[in-house]
Amino acid sequence: MAGTRAAIRYAKAVLDTANDKGVAVAVNADMATIASTINGNVELSAFIVNPTLGTDAKESALLEIFADVNPLTKDLFGLLSGNKRFEALSDIASEYNRLFDEMNGVEVAKVTTAIPMDAALEAKVLAKILTFSNKKIVIENIIDPAIIGGFILRIGDKQYNASIANSLQVLKRELSN
Repeated sequence: MAGTRAAIRYAKAVLDTANDKGVAVAVNADMATIASTINGNVELSAFIVNPTLGTDAKESALLEIFADVNPLTKDLFGLLSGNKRFEALSDIASEYNRLFDEMNGVEVAKVTTAIPMDAALEAKVLAKILTFSNKKIVIENIIDPAIIGGFILRIGDKQYNASIANSLQVLKRELSN
């Protein structure tokens, strides 16, 4: 939990600085790349959290891996090196993206389906989203064969479950009572 609070503080500070310098969009792209790279690469993730490696080695490796990022993002690497907080980098990047989207009125809708969404299902989901939110929506599709069919829509703390597995569970409860 403390790591998450630290990530939020770092992300807010970077976002404020990026807004002041007019580079918030570029830094947002950097943070999305950083988060997906670290979360998608087990070796890099293990390297960053390895306590036996020095912060200078981690900083120079990250500067080499992410050589094309904005100078403000590179400054974050230096700050994390000085504070020995590299293990929070992925969380900071994800939190920055969330705060940036929130600042711009964008919400992420997580849609869980049994198979990848097609255009027809995406249209149904977007129609349902209009009843939940009037913000700009970005759809994130999560595949879970356990729901059998239909979809589960989650926006913020609201959830709409139109899955077949849920319908069967409701029917089972009704029949057992």
